[in-house]
Parts: sequence; C-alpha cells; structure tokens
Amino acid sequence: MKDHSYPVKARGICKGFSTLFSRKEVLLDVSLEVEEGEIFGIIGPNGSGKTTLLSIFSTLIFPDRGDLCILGLNARKETHAVRGLINISTGKPNFPWSLTVWENLLHFGMLYGLHGSQLHGAVEEVMDSFQLQEYRDSRFESLSTGLKQRLSLAKSMINHPRLLFLDEPTTGLDPEMAIKTRSLVRKIHREGVSVIVTTHYMPEAEQLCDRVAFLKEGRIAALDTPGNLKRSLKLGERIVIQYRGELDREALRTVPGVLCAEFRDGRAELVVDKSQENMSRVMRLFAGTEILDMAIEEPDLEDVYLELAR
Repeated sequence: MKDHSYPVKARGICKGFSTLFSRKEVLLDVSLEVEEGEIFGIIGPNGSGKTTLLSIFSTLIFPDRGDLCILGLNARKETHAVRGLINISTGKPNFPWSLTVWENLLHFGMLYGLHGSQLHGAVEEVMDSFQLQEYRDSRFESLSTGLKQRLSLAKSMINHPRLLFLDEPTTGLDPEMAIKTRSLVRKIHREGVSVIVTTHYMPEAEQLCDRVAFLKEGRIAALDTPGNLKRSLKLGERIVIQYRGELDREALRTVPGVLCAEFRDGRAELVVDKSQENMSRVMRLFAGTEILDMAIEEPDLEDVYLELAR
C-alpha cells in the first residue's frame, strides 16, 4: 500500500473500544487520502470520532482493521520511522509544569533524538519562530493559555516534521489569540508542511482548510473543498429583500434556482442557487415593486455542518 505521493492514505479504518459490559464502535470503514502540501480538516459533532482518527493517523493508537500509510510508510510496521517524520499539537497542551519554556523544548527535542549543537540550534530556532525568547525562563505553569498554545506549536516543529497534526488548536483562546494561532498555522504550512487539523469552529475550517472531511457517527459523510460541499448540498445565497407593492409570491417560489422562499410583512427571504441567470429571474419578479432594502449572505461551512449533522 506504500504511496509516497500522499502524506496520509487510509483504507477501511475501523476502531472500537470495549468496556466490561459493552463495546462501542467509534470509526467505521474510514477511507481517505491527504494530498501533499494541503491543510486538511476533520470536522463533525462531538463523539463522531475526530480525535480517535487523529490519534490513529499520528500512531498514538492503532486501528482494529484497515490499512494506513503515512508518508509512504506502513504506520503499524514502521511506527518508529513514521514518528520521526510527524508531530502533533493539541488545544490543551500539558507539558511538565515545573520546567521553563526553554527546558520543555530541550526535553522534547531530546525525545525526538536531537542532541548537542543540533538540539540547541533547533530549540533556539523554534523559540525565534514563535516569538518565545522573552519567555525562555518562564515556567510552563505561569504561562497564559495563548502562550501555552504557542509553546505547543513550537514543540511540534522541533523535529522539522513533514506532517503535522493539530487537534482543536484554538480551543479556549480569546479571539485575538485564535487569530494569531491561525496565522502561525499558515506560517508552518508555508514552510512546506502538510497539516491535518480537527476543529469545532467552522469559520476556522473554512479559513484554513483546502479540503474537509465531515465525520458523522464514525463514518465520512462528506469530503471535498468547502466550496464544493456548499454547492453539492445546494446551499445557495440567502437573499433578504424589503419591498413595497404587490409581488407574485407563487411565481417566485417556482423560479428555477429558488431553493426556498418565505414571505411576511413586505419582506422576502430567499435561498437561491448562485448563478447570474437565476438571480436575474428573481429580480425580474420584483420589477413591479419598490425595493427598500436588500441583503445577500453567502453560505458558509457552518451551514454545511448543520445540514450534514441532521
């Protein structure tokens, strides 16, 4: 199954967990390919299997069934080699609390097999890249949530990985720090690193990801670019028009491309499949009215999420 052109190539991944009295299947026949150099998003409701799938891809756990190839290597048979080429950062980093920023990075660098001048050079490099120099002697326990997340991202680049896993990277951050964190993720990506990210925050997925896989009850319900997902689910533009005068509502409901139409008190709310022809048809029916106000909203990945989560 080796394929060096895909950072991740998974076929038929299944995973379940047993308790004393029952067994829960978390992933069911998951197959996907992550392309070289892309930011790939995994989204879905709580309990859909996102973190379990990321844990399997990062070799923290193994699937019960299925084949997994990471960077051309068999994830089960060549685990040690795989781990030297990847890294992971979570939204809730938990480093040794009594160690300083510099000591933590030194510690994790050694775990990745770095030593001597190579180790110290790598630590200084990531501290510079993630603007941590002024906090080098600060203990982990004294850092803010945002700085802990920045340290986690710095740690994840200590071995110059070819593939990076990010699990809910902006969890618990205020909006300003979340923006800075996404900027750091883009910086990592520009350095040629393929990235797989899980997130609950739909605008984040839409801003960062080239493609997204939507997990639902352990299966992939959809996988495509955000734009293609919106088109395939017929999530058109939402148009709200305030008008005065007589309007043929039934004719408007039957216009090709109008997916939904609701009316009340001089207000029309329409969902229209985006195309110039469809929009022209809609607007012609308002020719006999006085348009007081009009607003157009593009669908976003949140709409896709809500549609697929039903």
